[in-house]
Amino acid sequence: MARSASHSLRILLLEGIHPVAKEQLERDGFQVRLETYSPAEKELTEWIQGVDAVGIRSKTQITKPILEAQKQLLTIGAFCIGTDQIATPVANGLGIPVFNAPYSNTRSVAELVIAEIIALSRQLGDRNSKAHQGEWLKSAEGSREVRGKTLGLVGYGHIGSQVSVLAEALGLRVVYFDIIKKLPLGNSQACRTLGELLQQSDFVSLHVPDTQQTKNLIGHQEISAMKRGSHLINASRGSVVDIPALATAIREKRLAGAAVDVFPYEPASNKEKFVSELQGLPNVLLTPHIGGSTLEAQEAIGVEVATSLAAFLKTGSTRGAVNFPNVDLPILHQDCHRIINVHRNVPGVLSDINTIVSDVGANIQAQSLSTDNQIGYLVMDIEKAEADEVANRIAKLDTSIKTRVAF
Repeated sequence: MARSASHSLRILLLEGIHPVAKEQLERDGFQVRLETYSPAEKELTEWIQGVDAVGIRSKTQITKPILEAQKQLLTIGAFCIGTDQIATPVANGLGIPVFNAPYSNTRSVAELVIAEIIALSRQLGDRNSKAHQGEWLKSAEGSREVRGKTLGLVGYGHIGSQVSVLAEALGLRVVYFDIIKKLPLGNSQACRTLGELLQQSDFVSLHVPDTQQTKNLIGHQEISAMKRGSHLINASRGSVVDIPALATAIREKRLAGAAVDVFPYEPASNKEKFVSELQGLPNVLLTPHIGGSTLEAQEAIGVEVATSLAAFLKTGSTRGAVNFPNVDLPILHQDCHRIINVHRNVPGVLSDINTIVSDVGANIQAQSLSTDNQIGYLVMDIEKAEADEVANRIAKLDTSIKTRVAF
C-alpha cells in the first residue's frame, strides 16, 4: 500500500550535525532526533528502524545490509561533500535518493590547507610545542617562505581549485593532476601524470574521493618519487595515504613534514583515544578531521542539506541528488494531491500507470518522469478525490519500488 501524506515523517540526524538543520526541519513539520556521535552498525540499524530520513556526516557508514533492512527509508542526507560512506547504487535501486553539500565547506577546507602549507614551511607545530614546554628554539634553520615554491594539487575539483586560487595569491606556483580534464584557474598548470606532479612539488595536497582507484594512492612508491624535502597534506580521505609509508619517510627525513586531517581509522566520538604511527614525529601536523569544521561551513551545510531533504519529502524534488534521476516539478495546482513513484526502469510502466489513472477516472494536472539505467522516477499531480486509490493501485504494480502521496 502507498504511504499517505498523513504519515508523520521522522528524521534521524547523527554525528553532531549543526542544530540549524534540526530547527529548520522541525519548522517544516518533521519529527527530528539529533545525536552527537556515529553509532556502530548494530546501534545504527536499531535507530533507523521506523525512520523516514537519516542525516549523517563522513564517519557513519550506510552499508548495503543496513539499507536492505530498512526499506521504509525514503532519503539520506550527507551533511558533507563526500558520499562514499553510503552505498549509493544500492540506495538507488531501493528508491532512496541521497543528497549532499558539494559546496558549503569548500572555503573552510581550502583555508585549512593554506594554513598548513605555511605552518609546515615554518615548522610552527614543533616551535609551538617546544615553547609550551619552555624551550626557546629561535632559529631560521629549516624555515622557508612559501612564495616561489610549487604546490601540487592531486584532484582539481571544488576544493582543489579553490586552494589553487588562494595559493597563487600567496605567490605559490600551482600545478595539478586530475583524471578528468579540468579548466585551469589563474596561472595553474595541468600535469600529464601523477608522477610528473610529485617530482616537482614542494607541497603536495590531496583532494580526491574515497574509491578503489584512490585507495593507497600515495604509497611507498609515490612518496619515494616526491621531491626530497617536500611536504604532504591530506585533507581528503583517510584511505588515500599509506600511513606507515608516510611515517617511514618522515623518520628517514626524505619528507620535511606532513599535515594529515583524515585517517584510515578514526575514533567514533571525542571520548575515544586516537592512535597513529605519525604521532610524535617532527613537523607533522595532526588534526581530527576538521577540514570542514568551521561554524560557518557547518551551518551552511546544515541549511543546504536540510533544505534538500525537506524539498524531497514535501514535494518529491530530487534536484541535487547524487544517485537519482532529477525531477523538480513545481506546484502548479493547489487542488490536487502529489503521487511519487519509484519503479524499475522497464518498458511499459508509464503506460500501466496511466491506465490506472484512466480506470479510476482521475484527471492528471501535471506529470514528470525521469529515468536512469536502473529506475524510473515519476512525480504526478492528480485531483484529490482519486489520489489515494490511484497511489494504492500503482504501489501494487510488480514494477513499483516505492509509492507515496507527498501532499
